[in-house]
Amino acid sequence: MIELTDVDFDETISGSDVPVLVDFWAPWCGPCKMISPLVEEIAAEYAGKARFCKVNTDEHREAAVEYAITAIPTIILFHRGQVEKKWVGLTNKKNITAGIDELI
Repeated sequence: MIELTDVDFDETISGSDVPVLVDFWAPWCGPCKMISPLVEEIAAEYAGKARFCKVNTDEHREAAVEYAITAIPTIILFHRGQVEKKWVGLTNKKNITAGIDELI
């Protein structure tokens, strides 16, 4: 998992030749703590096929504002710098992996 900042967010998303999944979270968020192990599990399964990143919305607000993150956890799947899928709140592994599978 790559920890993104406001400084490297755009370059990481637009410069990737594989899909990029970004988990927007905060340390105080209970549901974020629940979904984090799932995202890490998917990241291990899709290593080399997609990139997996996290953005702490308390510390890096610009990216959260740019992508209208109004609730966390929010997971956004990017492809070639564009938003392809967005999940707000808790979701399941099947939904996330299906989104990634469509792009690889």
